[in-house]
Amino acid sequence: MEKTGDQRMCNPVSDAELDRRWRAARAYMRSTGIDALVMQNSNDFLGGYVRWFTGWPATHAYPRAVLFPLEGLMTTVGQGNFGFEATFDGKGPQPNYGIGRRLGTPSFVSAHYTGDYDAELIAHEITKAGYKTVAYVSPASMYYTFGMKVKELAKGVTFTDATDAIDRIKAIKSAEEIDFIRRVAAMQDEVFIKLATHIRPGMRDFEVAAYAQYIGQLLGSEQGIFLAGSAAPGKPVEQQERWQMGREIRKGDAYRQLVENNGPSGYYCELGRIFVLGKASQEQKDAVAKAVEAQHETWKRVKPGADPRELHAAHNEYMRRNGLAEDKRLYAHGQGYDLVERPLIRQDETMKIEQNMLLVCHPGFSTATVAGGICDNVLVTASGVEFLHKTPQAIIEID
Repeated sequence: MEKTGDQRMCNPVSDAELDRRWRAARAYMRSTGIDALVMQNSNDFLGGYVRWFTGWPATHAYPRAVLFPLEGLMTTVGQGNFGFEATFDGKGPQPNYGIGRRLGTPSFVSAHYTGDYDAELIAHEITKAGYKTVAYVSPASMYYTFGMKVKELAKGVTFTDATDAIDRIKAIKSAEEIDFIRRVAAMQDEVFIKLATHIRPGMRDFEVAAYAQYIGQLLGSEQGIFLAGSAAPGKPVEQQERWQMGREIRKGDAYRQLVENNGPSGYYCELGRIFVLGKASQEQKDAVAKAVEAQHETWKRVKPGADPRELHAAHNEYMRRNGLAEDKRLYAHGQGYDLVERPLIRQDETMKIEQNMLLVCHPGFSTATVAGGICDNVLVTASGVEFLHKTPQAIIEID
């Protein structure tokens, strides 16, 4: 997309990148007899499908639905006036590239009786087009009434699920996407450089985390999650949500920051480190060193064809061998337009590792007196991994 002084979109992907995605999706649709895909997202943390197809993110719990046909232009449904309709020729510029119609309706998840509104519009478009087979993309991302009502109203249509196929396409990043992802990792490195000069005794946890968010926004981030917390020596330092960031940081304390924000064009990376306002104890250094070692134990096994189930088993064997708690949630996973994206590195994943996937690994543990943790991204290469972050994998000591 050509940028001008009046361009409102921040760092959009190129039209050619959208074309690439659409070709891959349509090749799958054509091979399986699918006439159209339907998706709906309502946030930009775990709602990347709508953005992947359209370049327009879903935000703030307001639903945005997309009808993506095998042939022709997309129709979207989002927040708007009753009866809102805008038509386009699909030639752009973004965010209207590839779009034929934008429909609006003022539905709100907090007003239950509006739950059918978006579905009524999408179902009408399906029926009008005469589609016979329609596939949902990530029905787990949809509001319940939307998915249910579309099926109910689009009579005579066969509904299937294309999520697994789209996930596999979406997980492998293009050269353009990788360029954006490198910029995201560099942005997060810069956030930590600036945090090291900003944090000081007397600040509260939320003040430090807010500064991290501010710097990220100036460097191209649109939004993200910032988990942080502090603790006195001899106590484990944990990552907290914003409503639990009221503690005052004191000299000698540890402060832990996880930056999970997206960057230019909306891609997510994650970076996490522990700071100490003074000199770190040997116990704290050893704890972080164990987390770093655990992360590298995973990275040395990552290559195209690797099985996430085997990676997870090897990680838990390392944790047991070192007297640490096994991972029973999620210590590593893919990323992209979603903060958590497949493949998940754990026992229930069926997607194998492939070249040009973006992965993050954040092993951690806590004892009664200390916490260890680390978080970094890599790009899967032909033979292994490439580290994307440059921030040293060690405690950051603040004099």
